[in-house]
Amino acid sequence: MLSYMGKRIATLDDVNFEGKKVLLRVDVNSPINPESGDILDASRIAEHSITVKELVKGKAAVTIISHQGRPLDSDFTSLKAHANILSNLIGVDVKFVDDVIGPEARRAIEALEPGEVLMLDNTRLLAEDNIEAPPDKHGESFIVRKLAPLFHLFVNDAFATCHRSQATIVGFPLRIPSVAGRVLEKELGALNRVVEMEDRPKVFVLGGAKLDDTVKIIKYVVESGIADYVLTTGLVSLLFLLAKGVKVPKDVEKLVLNKVSTDNFGEARSLVSKHGNIRTPIDFMVEDRGAIMRSHYSRLGGAPKDIGPSTIEYYGNILSKAKIIVMRGPAGVIEDPRFRAGTEELVRMTLDSSAFTVFGGGHFNAMLSKIPEKLKARIGHVSTGGGALLYFLSGKPLPGLEALARSNEIFKVVG
Repeated sequence: MLSYMGKRIATLDDVNFEGKKVLLRVDVNSPINPESGDILDASRIAEHSITVKELVKGKAAVTIISHQGRPLDSDFTSLKAHANILSNLIGVDVKFVDDVIGPEARRAIEALEPGEVLMLDNTRLLAEDNIEAPPDKHGESFIVRKLAPLFHLFVNDAFATCHRSQATIVGFPLRIPSVAGRVLEKELGALNRVVEMEDRPKVFVLGGAKLDDTVKIIKYVVESGIADYVLTTGLVSLLFLLAKGVKVPKDVEKLVLNKVSTDNFGEARSLVSKHGNIRTPIDFMVEDRGAIMRSHYSRLGGAPKDIGPSTIEYYGNILSKAKIIVMRGPAGVIEDPRFRAGTEELVRMTLDSSAFTVFGGGHFNAMLSKIPEKLKARIGHVSTGGGALLYFLSGKPLPGLEALARSNEIFKVVG
């Protein structure tokens, strides 16, 4: 059993799924080569294979649903290739049907035997699963009314999509008993630990270019007292330097202000005036007409591309004393090997500490795969969630988790 905002969410440990028809919602939305159609990164499929294996071993008849891309986008494809990859990962033939709620899909579901696995096609082929609406509305949707009667249990393993109030996330829990899968359970357990653990200090290292979202996270974690320190990097740090009144080159100022709303820039100014635990870099590595040099924050020249050595040392001293570290977003333009040092050093120092660590997926997946094995063992959690992680860290309710908690109240899966 999991806890979420004081509510209870059941897990696979709370139900007997042997011989049951189980509908499993995963998020295997993967990067696709637009020319060949090949899946470029199967890490999400690999994550969800853990839940699928457990259900298969427990003799459930498992039907999997997921989305891939958005209509008219180049990555909006069938899930047949995803099914083939999953087959190889779990050692069981994953049947595939290029249908979601039609007669062919329903026949395949009804014919499925315990220990077998079926994957239906992309749920976003249906307009209903592209629409945000209240759970009660989605509980009456066509997709839910067609599929729910065919199953004993709904398992939501798609934490990365839990910030969406869409039919296949929030509709089924109102119709059939619903529980969290292992990926979702792991995500929520790690994030609850960040919020609820009393160990101090808690340090958030926040970078990247999603400025509006990051301002909301910073506001929540400092005003709620969750964070003892917020260490800013990337464009986030330039935003907060501007909020402090620091002069930066006009083109840099324009770049930053174009990526943040007026309201959130005002919020950043208010936060730095009230909270001394929001830290900004001392120096940057900048590129100016092809030359790379170190520049102090007070006299920036050129384009800042990474944090500098003094900042790495400054932030490292704070990280070394931390008990919990959350790191989201790179410190520099890591697509260019010349500007990876800041992010790599922060990752290394985080893993060298004794802290419980949470990495915000995305840019960190490839970086963490290349670190020494002894450091990999110290990784606490790498989140699969993008938008869902942002929602959680900024204190917003996640509709997918709310729906699971409500399902437990309706069907009394756990007391």
